[in-house]
Amino acid sequence: MLSRGRVALLAVLCCAAVLVLPTAARADSIRNNQQWVLSMMNVQAAWQLTEGAGVKIAVLDSGVDPYVSDLTGSVITGPDYTGVDTRSANPNWGVHGTWMASLIAGHGHDNGVDGIIGIAPQAQILSIRVIPDRADPHYGSYEREPETRIQQSLADGITFAVRHDAKVISMSIGYGAPSAAVRKALQFAYSRGVVVVASAGNSGGSGGSGDSGEGGPSPESFPADYPGVISVGAVGTNGEVANFSSDNLSVQVAAPGVSVPAQGRDGQYWWVSGTSPACALVAGVAALIKSLYPGLAPDLVASALTSTTTNRPAHGYDSAVGFGIVDASAALAKAGQLAHEHPGATGVAAQTIFGGGPAAIPPDPVGPRGSGPLILFSLLAVICLAIGGAAGTRLVTTRRART
Repeated sequence: MLSRGRVALLAVLCCAAVLVLPTAARADSIRNNQQWVLSMMNVQAAWQLTEGAGVKIAVLDSGVDPYVSDLTGSVITGPDYTGVDTRSANPNWGVHGTWMASLIAGHGHDNGVDGIIGIAPQAQILSIRVIPDRADPHYGSYEREPETRIQQSLADGITFAVRHDAKVISMSIGYGAPSAAVRKALQFAYSRGVVVVASAGNSGGSGGSGDSGEGGPSPESFPADYPGVISVGAVGTNGEVANFSSDNLSVQVAAPGVSVPAQGRDGQYWWVSGTSPACALVAGVAALIKSLYPGLAPDLVASALTSTTTNRPAHGYDSAVGFGIVDASAALAKAGQLAHEHPGATGVAAQTIFGGGPAAIPPDPVGPRGSGPLILFSLLAVICLAIGGAAGTRLVTTRRART
């Protein structure tokens, strides 16, 4: 178990680096900078079928500013579980969360031709604040909270999202230890058919060296490492894994995570790097799937994402990029096939993912018997003992006679 400060620190470090674009940069230039992201994930082909209408995506993060130009009208503000009283008007409130929301559901402005276009621009964001940004004036107070309190805020956020009809939960956050409360909340999400996506972390290779190919796997990050959560690694413009992206067996897929354009809560456009933006982009693809196939179970959504990737590793799987880079169009097509094959698969029972509970205990090898057979077996045992005793007496008598 890590120290309180260490757990809190991990909870806000899934965005490895941030670069601000020049203030004079035009919104349409940002759209041009986005093209490599949309092309790598084959998003525009997916938009021929859906842009995410009808889907609510819960962003569990530091808060989302609902008034920035590229998110106006698309954000529902949910509760604040951080335990600190920073007001949303503070410029250091909701910095990270607003970036992530713009990547998921940004719709641009000026009739959609300028600014950030998210992966699911017609989807709705449900903002649930579970962590403060590092620059938040009350971050120090948050850091001193007990680990159980910090983890409970995440569990409460997941539960709220499910109860308020979110179909996808995006968590660009990381904690250094698991939590029973969070695991229970995830069980609730899966039982309701909610897809959960999380960033794999920015520890690079073993020990946080930043070299994902050497020194063994990097530390696991939660919630990415919980069973059933779709864990996302980051790649750059060339499709190669980013040197900061955590390399461990939790990673299932990858997405762009190096200098990805996003809109900040200040209305400006930023380049963000980390497994955080990669997570948000994949959550957007999950929303596209849920838009067309709302009843598709979380495990089938994960199957659609992992079985249709591009840049697949030579042996099919790699702990740095998982099964490869998400292809939105191909994932939609696969989801349609799975929905046809499993028309009733509207959710995944919690025990399917977390071990079966009482239902998973195998039956006794011999079934229970009634009282009749028991009486019969008792009589047979008495007869056998009597015969054995008589035979033993006769044997002793015989032996004595021989001596």
